[in-house]
Amino acid sequence: MLTWLAPTDGAVLATVERDGHSESFHHGILSVVDADGKVLFEAGHADRVVYPRSTIKPLQTLAVLRTGVELTDLEIALATASHSGSLAHRHAISAFLQRHVLSEGLLQCPPDWPLSVSEKAALIAEGSQKSSLAMNCSGKHTGFLAACQHRGDPLENYLDVNHPLQRDIRATIEEFTGETVSHTSVDGCGAPLHAVTLRGLTQGISRLLSSDDPHAKRIVSAIGAHPWALSGENTPNTRVIETLGGIAKIGAEGLVVVGLPGGITAGVKILDGSMRATTPVVLEALAKVGAVSVEVVENLRGWLEEPVRGGSTVIGGLRVTLGNGAPDEDHKERRRS
Repeated sequence: MLTWLAPTDGAVLATVERDGHSESFHHGILSVVDADGKVLFEAGHADRVVYPRSTIKPLQTLAVLRTGVELTDLEIALATASHSGSLAHRHAISAFLQRHVLSEGLLQCPPDWPLSVSEKAALIAEGSQKSSLAMNCSGKHTGFLAACQHRGDPLENYLDVNHPLQRDIRATIEEFTGETVSHTSVDGCGAPLHAVTLRGLTQGISRLLSSDDPHAKRIVSAIGAHPWALSGENTPNTRVIETLGGIAKIGAEGLVVVGLPGGITAGVKILDGSMRATTPVVLEALAKVGAVSVEVVENLRGWLEEPVRGGSTVIGGLRVTLGNGAPDEDHKERRRS
C-alpha cells in the first residue's frame, strides 16, 4: 500500500549559509533514475505519494498526441508548458486556438495576469482584465480542447474526470509511472490531478525520454525546439533545457523534474513547497551520479542563484547537501572561489 508524504519523510537536501553558519534548511525527497527506471540515488522517502502538479504535463501531452490530433512543435511545447503569460505566450495560445477552430471562451482554466510585473502593470494601465490566455496552464487546456475537437469528444466538460480524454490521460500516467492511481484531486487550473509517488513520477518522465513511442519522441524534440514556450525567456526550466537538452519541468509546491536526453532523470519535492532549492538540488543530484559534469552544474547554478549578501559583500549562499547533513567540503570551496 502506498503511503502519503509526511513531515518526517524528508532529508536535508540543501542549506542556506550566512557567514559560515546555516540560516535555513530545505527538507525534501529526491529520486534519480536511469533510462530503465533503475534507482541510481535517493534521499528521503522517495516512495511517498505526492501531487505531481505541473511536472506531470509531459505525460498529459503524450495522451493528447495519442488521440491523433496534429499539433505543431510550438503547440506541443505550449501544451506542456507552465508559461509566464507573456505577450508572446498569449499570442501563441491565441493562434493555437484559432488553428484548431477553437475560441478563448472554451478555456476552463481560471483567468490570470502575466507573471511579469511590468506586463501586468501595462495591461492594468490600458484597462485590460485578467485573461485565461495568460494563465500558466492555458496551453495545456488548449491541447485538451484540440484533442477533443479532433476526436469528436465533448468540449463543454473536457475537465471532467470521467471524460474520455481524462480517462486516457490517467491510463497514460499509470502506464509510464508503473503505478495505479489511488487518488485524484483537482489541480489549480481545474484539471484532474492524479497522485503518484515521487519515484514513480521520476520514472515516468525517464520512460518518456527513452521511449520508442513516436509521440514521446516528438514531445522531447518540440520542447528542445521551443524551450522558451515551456516557461519563458531566461527562466530556470528554459536555461536548463538550452544547456542540457531533454526536459526540465517545474510543478507548484516545491517540485522540479529534470530529465536528460539519454533518460537519466532527477525529481525533487521540497516539503514546505518552496522553490529556491529545487533546481540546484536536481542538478547536483545529476552530477552526483555522473550524468552531468560538475563544471556545467556550477555554471548553471551561478546563473540561477542569488548569493547571500551582507551589504554589498557576498557572505554565503545555497549549499546542496543531498541528504548528507553537511555540504561537501570541496563543493564549499568551489562555491567560495
